[in-house]
Amino acid sequence: MSESLERARSTQAFVSKMKKFRGLKKREYEAIKDCMEEMSDGVDRLSKSVQELKHMGQAEGQDFLWHVSNVETWVSAALTDKNTFFDGFAGRALDGKVKDSIRARVLNVAKVTSNALSLVNQFASKQ
Repeated sequence: MSESLERARSTQAFVSKMKKFRGLKKREYEAIKDCMEEMSDGVDRLSKSVQELKHMGQAEGQDFLWHVSNVETWVSAALTDKNTFFDGFAGRALDGKVKDSIRARVLNVAKVTSNALSLVNQFASKQ
């Protein structure tokens, strides 16, 4: 989960730099701005999940399940943010290097995040 958070933060910084890129179309700028908001939400949710995982180690029974549920909810929401990002870049008018560069990084974050969620679910199922 920590790796997912680190990649999300790195992608957030990358997207922030892209917003300052000269020559952006107005629609590209707006899509990047929306993406920044989604990335910020995702980073916040992943950060909460990392903190929650730290509490899981000492928890038992219902407390453990409560922490797992929180992590699952926040990570799932972070993955949903990825889909919202792609909605913002929908349409042929936004095809190009800016979209492709951001998309590749967001997909990487989503892949690592999905794997982290799977590991949490596997761990929880063995408790």
